[in-house]
Amino acid sequence: MEAIATGAAANLSSDAAKGIFQEIRRHIRYVIIYKKNVEKFEEKMKMLLAKRESVQKDIEAAERNVEKIKPDVELWCSNVDKVFEEAKSVKDLQDKAKSKCFIGLCPNIKSRYQLSRKAEEVVAAFNEHLQQGEFNSVSCPAPPPDIVDATPKDFEAFESRAKVFKDIMEALKDGTTNLIGVYGMAGVGKTTLVKEVYRQAKEDKLFDSVTMAFVNQSTPDLQKVQDQLAASLGLKLEGKDVVVRAARLRERLKKEKKVLVILDDIWKKLDLNDVGIPFGDENKGCNILLTSRDLNVLRNEMDARKNFAISVLEDKEAWDLFKKMAGDDAESPELRSTAIEVAKKCAGLPVAIATVARALRNKGLFAWNDALRKLQRPSPTNFKGIPAHVYSAIELSYHHLEREELKQTFVLCALLGHNAFIRDLLRYTIGLGLFHGVNGVEETRDRLLTVVSELKSSCLLRDSYTNVRVDMHDLICDVALAIAYRDYNVFALKDEDDLEDWPNGETMEKCTMISLRYANISYFPKELKCPKLDLFLLYNEDHSVELPINFFKETLNLKVLDLTDMQFQSLPSSISLLTNLRTLCLDLCNLGDIAGVGELKNLEILSLFGSYIEMLPKEIGELIKLRLLDLSDCTRLKIIPAGVISSLSRLEELYMGNSFVQWEVERQANQQSNASLAELKLLSRLTTLDVHIPDAKIMPADLFCKKLERYKIFIGKEWDWVGECKHSRTLKLKLNTSVDELDHGFKMFLKKTEDLYLDDMKGVKIALHELMDEEGFQPLKNLHIQNGSEIEYIISDDGAAYKNEFLQLRSLTLHGLPRLISFCFENGRGSNSSCQNQLPLFSEKLAFPCLESLRLSSINVERIWHNRFSNVSDYGTQNLTSLTIEGCDNLKQLLSSSMARSLTHLECFEIVGCKCLREVIFAEDIEEENKATISFPQLNSLKIKKLQHLIGFCSESYNVEFPSLKLLEIEQCPRLRGFIHKSTVEDNQHFSPQALFDVKVAFPSLKQLNISWLRNMKMIWHNELSVNSFCKLEKMAVVDCNELFTIFPFDLLTTFQQLQTLQVSSCGSMEHIFELQRLNVNETHVVATQLRELYVSNLPKLKNVWNEDPQGILTFQNLKEVEVRKCWSLKNVFPASVARVLPQLKDLTVDGCAVGEIVSKAKGWETSVTNFNFDQVSSLQLWNLPKLECFYPGMHTTKWPMLKKLKTMHCNKLKILDIGCLNLPDMSEDDQLDSPIQPPLFLVEKVVPKLEEMSLTSDDIAIICDSNVPEGLFHEIKVLYLLCYHDISAIFPTTFLERFKNLEKLEICCCNFNDLFSYERGVGKGTNALTLSPFRNLRLFGLHRLKHMWMQGSRLDYILPNLETIEVFQCDNMISLGLSSTPFQNLMTLNVWECGAMINLVTSLAVQSLVQLKNLRIKNCLSMKEIVGNERDDEATTDIIFNRLECLELRHLPSLKSFCSGDHTFGFPSLDQVIVSHCPELEIFCKGDLNTPILQRVQVIRGEDEQVHWDGDLNITVQQLYTKKGNYEGIECLVLSDTSKAIQIWRDNLQKSLNLKNLKLLEVCGCNSLKYIFTTSMAFDLLHLKVMKVRNCVMMEQIIINDGAEKATTNTIMFPSLESIILESCSNLRSFYLGHDTVEYPSLTILKVEDCPKMVAFTTSSPREQNIKTIGIAPFFSDKVSFVYTYGSLHSK
Repeated sequence: MEAIATGAAANLSSDAAKGIFQEIRRHIRYVIIYKKNVEKFEEKMKMLLAKRESVQKDIEAAERNVEKIKPDVELWCSNVDKVFEEAKSVKDLQDKAKSKCFIGLCPNIKSRYQLSRKAEEVVAAFNEHLQQGEFNSVSCPAPPPDIVDATPKDFEAFESRAKVFKDIMEALKDGTTNLIGVYGMAGVGKTTLVKEVYRQAKEDKLFDSVTMAFVNQSTPDLQKVQDQLAASLGLKLEGKDVVVRAARLRERLKKEKKVLVILDDIWKKLDLNDVGIPFGDENKGCNILLTSRDLNVLRNEMDARKNFAISVLEDKEAWDLFKKMAGDDAESPELRSTAIEVAKKCAGLPVAIATVARALRNKGLFAWNDALRKLQRPSPTNFKGIPAHVYSAIELSYHHLEREELKQTFVLCALLGHNAFIRDLLRYTIGLGLFHGVNGVEETRDRLLTVVSELKSSCLLRDSYTNVRVDMHDLICDVALAIAYRDYNVFALKDEDDLEDWPNGETMEKCTMISLRYANISYFPKELKCPKLDLFLLYNEDHSVELPINFFKETLNLKVLDLTDMQFQSLPSSISLLTNLRTLCLDLCNLGDIAGVGELKNLEILSLFGSYIEMLPKEIGELIKLRLLDLSDCTRLKIIPAGVISSLSRLEELYMGNSFVQWEVERQANQQSNASLAELKLLSRLTTLDVHIPDAKIMPADLFCKKLERYKIFIGKEWDWVGECKHSRTLKLKLNTSVDELDHGFKMFLKKTEDLYLDDMKGVKIALHELMDEEGFQPLKNLHIQNGSEIEYIISDDGAAYKNEFLQLRSLTLHGLPRLISFCFENGRGSNSSCQNQLPLFSEKLAFPCLESLRLSSINVERIWHNRFSNVSDYGTQNLTSLTIEGCDNLKQLLSSSMARSLTHLECFEIVGCKCLREVIFAEDIEEENKATISFPQLNSLKIKKLQHLIGFCSESYNVEFPSLKLLEIEQCPRLRGFIHKSTVEDNQHFSPQALFDVKVAFPSLKQLNISWLRNMKMIWHNELSVNSFCKLEKMAVVDCNELFTIFPFDLLTTFQQLQTLQVSSCGSMEHIFELQRLNVNETHVVATQLRELYVSNLPKLKNVWNEDPQGILTFQNLKEVEVRKCWSLKNVFPASVARVLPQLKDLTVDGCAVGEIVSKAKGWETSVTNFNFDQVSSLQLWNLPKLECFYPGMHTTKWPMLKKLKTMHCNKLKILDIGCLNLPDMSEDDQLDSPIQPPLFLVEKVVPKLEEMSLTSDDIAIICDSNVPEGLFHEIKVLYLLCYHDISAIFPTTFLERFKNLEKLEICCCNFNDLFSYERGVGKGTNALTLSPFRNLRLFGLHRLKHMWMQGSRLDYILPNLETIEVFQCDNMISLGLSSTPFQNLMTLNVWECGAMINLVTSLAVQSLVQLKNLRIKNCLSMKEIVGNERDDEATTDIIFNRLECLELRHLPSLKSFCSGDHTFGFPSLDQVIVSHCPELEIFCKGDLNTPILQRVQVIRGEDEQVHWDGDLNITVQQLYTKKGNYEGIECLVLSDTSKAIQIWRDNLQKSLNLKNLKLLEVCGCNSLKYIFTTSMAFDLLHLKVMKVRNCVMMEQIIINDGAEKATTNTIMFPSLESIILESCSNLRSFYLGHDTVEYPSLTILKVEDCPKMVAFTTSSPREQNIKTIGIAPFFSDKVSFVYTYGSLHSK
């Protein structure tokens, strides 16, 4: 065994030795042959280098031919380059191998070994690459080039384009529609848009291939189109046979699984098969996108299923594009105003904007002005303003109109300009005979609407803001007028154009049409010599212009004559010569005798729309060819002679809306003087009728014929004709009875009505019971039922099994139906009251499949819908776009969760004044799984207001999403816990504070948020919000939220980066706006906000706007306007880091605050000078800042280079202005350095030359007058505020005002002058009296000693000869403006506000010299009883004419009884606007005769509601208004006395129904029966009350009495705006308030208690430190009353 083992071991040893030997030999071999390996390396390297160079040359040649290099060639080149990099290591080893060892005696064996081995390895790689580098070719043909750049150039991602682009991309992705169209006018950007679609589709790889061709011609070159498509696909099409080429292109496109083909600018139908585009079933993967100027081409000829309109740019977008194209010059101060006007004239058309802006780039002001003039007044003969290619593009669209009627209608639209009435077009086309083959007005209207629709489809016209008008783009209008001049010999001027010289005789002889729309015409020729004239339009506001009597003598061919807005005592006699006249329009004219119209026997259209005419001449009855008569809005038309209407036997359309209502009851012909309704029955051709019938009892039987297709018939008094009727068949009934009493024919007529209004139905329980039958309400589209005090149901089902279907109903309004139980009375249901109370308004037996708008107002149902229902479509909510619920006080539940989910199309949702409503969305009894989210996908506007018991929109059981909501308003919801509220076990238990918004609700698109009157809301935002919520918020207002401490907590500031406007006011607990205390100073990421406007007011506890200095981490560099008012705890306005970086700030106002400094001192800046550069500030106002000591407490400088307005007052601790040479330390301009002597904020000689507006106090004027300041320093001042002459012996500085040579406006404020413009030291008396000539506007504010503005002999006529405007504001002791005739002969505007002692404005003698007065506005004057007063009781009556008065406003005049109590005759020939608001004692306008010839309406404002009233006469209208209690809705000024009408309302306990939320001024005087004024629940609403005066009320015990209300929600009564409390001569008054609530008066500055002997305490509880001086009464104030900044006096007798 041992031998065997030894042998085996020997064999193993031998094998191992052999292996070792072979390995050693191999390695030694490398050393021996290293030279050979190196030589091979050199040889192969040269070969590979040569090969690589050869291939590279082939590559470069291919690239020059734009060919694509093959991937294997690119890979080989890359690998060879890597081998060459590796070969460098062989070179390095060669150098090492040359060195020797042992002192140069022995070769370096190791280096030679490494070299040889490496060379051998690299040679092997060389050989491999040499073999692989044998290429037949290195490239392949290039792919087809993209016609669109990979990166967008011309496409601008404007918001108006973004939605269209997104919709197109979605349609392409959707795949359900293979043919899509885009249309728009020339130059609007269609091509740019679809190029971006091309680029995006390729980038997103939506298709295998995308190809595009430009068609461009009405007769397209198919070969060119094919070539463009083929090139994009890499297809070569040879030959000229279009059919063969189409076949090849079709086969190529079929090879693509998904392909997009874009065909741009199609003018008419293009056969896709002829082009070679497989479509439809032939290739369902082929999608086609078309563009055209003509929607009809896309929709009708190309059968595009989805079409997207692209319109002009919005104003902001247009300006942004213009600035980009024009460069920075457009924003320069010199050019900006002109640039804006130039941009406007481009009218949002991108191609025009880009062309014009580029042309003006780097040009001077003269070039801009010249361009603007060309754009404003483009010459029809030399069209220059608009670029030629834009003009040509629009003209090309015109030439492609196929029919002449299209072209002529297009020209007519251009003559009418923007927003032309279709009714005018109709009348002109009839007169001109434009349309052939039509009979009658209705057929002509149909043809016209068809033509207009075609022009809209061609993008030559566009929709207006209403469907009764049509609009035209500015540039298209300019081109159309040029075409009209060239092709039709039309002479046209636009608004405000000047016509100094009429065209020459040759031009006028060729004229076929003349249009002069509100142009400035210097004269009219005696005769208009235009023998070919067909149409003459003249709109004129200058009533002094008269047409010569022979003006139309040489225009005998005239067919259409329109004279609008003119005055005619009688028509020019030459009109009677126009025997060819077919259309005559005398709209908005003041007409006298128009009997001559009766001679125009061929007249077919006569319109007197809106004209002032009292009697229609009997000669009108001779117009036997008349087809249309329009008497609409002829409010003074009282007489239409009997038989005139019935004589017009061919009459087809009669319009008498808001016009004649004096219909006589039918009598014998010889006994009848006025028209009767029976005459309408004789008009057998009548198809259209607008008429108002004041009493249904005078209607004859079968009055309305079956031929009537279009009508607006109002029956009953007080119907308002203002507004547009959207439907062609409108009927409004105020019957004071039921429909059942109407005759059968009228009921049948009623059943075809589309738009039905029913008002004040008496004795009716089922509103539409008489109209019910098996046909239902087929035509009805709008149903409006209001003021039905006895109505319990709308319809009855009479036990029928079928549903009551309103198949076309789109709008439903139910208002003022207090007894309404349900919409449908169902006989099968129980009739007991408990069952009725549980009925929903809408049952499952009703169907409204098309309902879009639902408004329910002042009805008392408890439920609107069933809690659950099987089918949403049964209720018709699936199409609702507008839902308004208002004043439904019994409504406890609104939307179940399933109902809410059905409102998928809802756009506008408003809930107002529902007192019992606790939740908008309530949980259903059985909630389905996976239904925790409720979404309103289309909702754009949500308003939640005046919901006293609302605790939340819904409970926390749901997540609610508003993906499209833009506007959210939440107001007057005092118990709101949160938008999504957390449930509590008991309703009245205390709950922990909850944020208004949290993660359960999402508002990703919200742009505007308004919240107000949320008493218990302590936080707006939870620290965790839904993703992207509020990230787009731009505007926010927070008002009257008394529990809020801050607006933006630190951890959410980045969420609101897009916020641009912020308003915070009247929040009694607010301490900070921006909470910054946890900002990380070491944070490197800077958050830049977009805030531009910041308005902060009436925040009594506000300490800081920013509670910490953001130190640059959060920047507000976009701020442009900052306004801070009435914040009496505020320490400063800006932190230093914010103030240092305000490069865009323009306006800064600080008013009524306790700030000691404007900018707070920054930590760490104590030793350095801080520079504040306000480079853009143009307005600085510092007003009523009694504690302000400095701008910034540290060393600093300020720069105000653009300051134009400097207005300061009552900043007594800070020197605002001073003279630089008066004992001031040396300093550079605007320096404000640390100094023992606090320097002024501004130096007079430095700042005044730059200013246009400034204020000067008495001290400022004294300093200036005592110095050597040059008088020319003030020559640029246009507005001067003269302030603070507190000395009662102060003399008005009349002579000082002579320095202001260009002064336009003077405001005198807070002065104790007894007289204005008095003479100083005898200067200026007599004939040498000074004159302040340029001075045109005067405002008097807070002049409490001034009793009369002017006195007899004041000579103001010399001093102020050009005065045009006077405003008098808060002059408490002013009794009237003057005692004698006024010297202001040029006065045009007179405004008087808040003059509490003023009894009348002027005397009857003084008022007669106000000959130029145009506007008279009087507001908030508590004592004013009449406007014009009598000088003596026995004064003789006179005629008082206000020749030019156009506007009279009387607002919040609680004591006003009449305009004048005297028997004077008043004339107002120009008065066309009267506004009356909250004048509850106004019984009559005047006692004497009254003439207001053009007045047609009185605007009545009650709270937020604005209505129009007119009873044919101003006196009668005022008398009717006096009878209405609505005068107190939203009242601002209230006077209570035993003799006032208001006290009756108060005593009737109606105060709870009054809206006192706007009340500002309250005076209670001589009310001997009142024991208190307010309850605590009323007091909570008095957030805007400023002044309270209580005098001579002997029974008054308390001002506010506790009614136990609101205990669950608050224990603080806040009067945030109350500034003055005066309590006098109230012998039983014990206290202001004796309840347990805390009362706060943060703005109170005056407290006066006098002759109130029983008043021992203002409020209850213990005293606290106050700023009120008390006299002999203690303790008077308890810890339940809080004042901040108050002066007062207390007197006991």
